[in-house]
Amino acid sequence: MSEGAPRRIVQRGLYFDELEEGAVYVHSPGRTVTEADNVLFTTLTMNTQSLHLDAAWSEQTEFGDRLVNSMFTLSTLVGLSVAQLTQGTIVANLGFSEVTFPAPVRHGDTLYAETIVASKRASRSRPGQGVVEFVHTMRNQHDQVVATARRSTLMRMSPEAHA
Repeated sequence: MSEGAPRRIVQRGLYFDELEEGAVYVHSPGRTVTEADNVLFTTLTMNTQSLHLDAAWSEQTEFGDRLVNSMFTLSTLVGLSVAQLTQGTIVANLGFSEVTFPAPVRHGDTLYAETIVASKRASRSRPGQGVVEFVHTMRNQHDQVVATARRSTLMRMSPEAHA
């Protein structure tokens, strides 16, 4: 770095060795879901379910209106965690389990997420990397849980920890 030049700080997620097992990471900001979000995601993914697209049909269901596509909800749940936890530090998603949607998401709901680091271990086959299990929880503006997911990831260790 040349003299007088400002130090550059690049936004990133946390490395494997920086993640604290048992810690709860609260993600910000929240995300308000629009009708356009739901229609675009639903049509992009070829999910022609009337419950997401057909207002007249959906009015006749027990929900009384269209619901947001649950795959959008899952994607947003993970997406809300990226900047804080995995931006530039993840190698790959290894899998999802125990995905639940205990309450529906509706147009206009604002979604908030938090993540617990359930476990972590150094990879036995990939030096400089580790396996981290995240448990994600999403709530709406009424503090009602609308989604949960357990996710296994392969994460980079910091250059200093791996050296």
